[in-house]
Amino acid sequence: MTTKPQDVLPYHRPWIGDEEIAAVAETLRSGWLTMGPQTFRFEEEFARFLGAPHAIAVNSCTAALMLALDVLGIGPGDEVITPTMTFTATAAVVVHRGAKPVLVDCTLDPMNLDVERAIEAVTPRTRAIVPVHMAGHPCDMDEILALARRHDLAVVEDAAHALPAAYRGRKIGTVGDLTAFSFYAGKNMTTGEGGMLTTARPDWAAEIRSRRLHGLSRDAWARHSTAGSWRYDVAYPGYKFNMTDLNAAIGLHQLARLPAMQERRLALVDRYREGLADVPEVRLPTVREGVESAWHVYVIRLDTDRLTIDRDAVMAALKADGVMTSVTFIPLHLHSFYRDRFGYRPEDFPNATALADSIISLPLYPRMEPGDVDRVCDALRRIVSAHRR
Repeated sequence: MTTKPQDVLPYHRPWIGDEEIAAVAETLRSGWLTMGPQTFRFEEEFARFLGAPHAIAVNSCTAALMLALDVLGIGPGDEVITPTMTFTATAAVVVHRGAKPVLVDCTLDPMNLDVERAIEAVTPRTRAIVPVHMAGHPCDMDEILALARRHDLAVVEDAAHALPAAYRGRKIGTVGDLTAFSFYAGKNMTTGEGGMLTTARPDWAAEIRSRRLHGLSRDAWARHSTAGSWRYDVAYPGYKFNMTDLNAAIGLHQLARLPAMQERRLALVDRYREGLADVPEVRLPTVREGVESAWHVYVIRLDTDRLTIDRDAVMAALKADGVMTSVTFIPLHLHSFYRDRFGYRPEDFPNATALADSIISLPLYPRMEPGDVDRVCDALRRIVSAHRR
């Protein structure tokens, strides 16, 4: 069957309204495009939304993770524990700091860091743990924090998927020592490109604010405002990681709309659950007690032993039916860099390796209609029914 372009259901589509467009236009007319009043307001609103003492806006979640490791002083000879089931940025920043990413396996559901494997991975060189809240489902932070405190380790949460999520009544962003968020185009809220780093420590926040912009003692806004001075000092060889006011202008309106977008997302999740509950070949994601998932992506797991085709063929059939899907993620140990540099093998991570060949991320975004979910469920049902063993 040939699918017409207008019949294609995209994997994701951001919800950008007239408010965001007007805010960008107003920022362009203001003459201040880079980090300035919009960025600082966005930081304040974001910190207030989470209840976090400090929020520092940057140009990506990757930059936020890099700054977190940087302010911790992690470098050559150090080790940082990360899950293998994540995007490369989580471990790449460790490599960029000259340290070693120590990968550990995940649990099957949710697909989060296996704390028992993390316990086994701690050595005298371990400096930090970077749990990743996969698909928006919070990790077991009590156990992770207990492990970290026993060994004097920092906890840097990769919350690229986890806005807005909560763990035992606390919003993610207020639990670990430092938390990195993403506002990439496909996230629950977007600034086009962008990220945020939260922490409760004022000394770290002050250092990060300087290091995100070349390590300058004063940022560009202070230097070029009437209250500032043109003089500055480079106190540290920092980075060019600052957010722009153009991004922040979008972010302010996205943040205001986030509760409504999340309500629609949760309704779509419920519809997926109802539409696929009686398909035994499809294992649906669950939410553990005591947490609120952000439901960034809806990841199903195929029981391929019950099918005559593999996961890739199911995705191809969905695409032929006009339904775009993805895989979140290919575990790091299966990528050539991590395999060749560190010697990781598939059998070292049995859960993540099994998931790599069986998971599919279905379309999930607030601009979807309930009928779109029904369309995905119907297509998946037809494909599974045609290929049952």
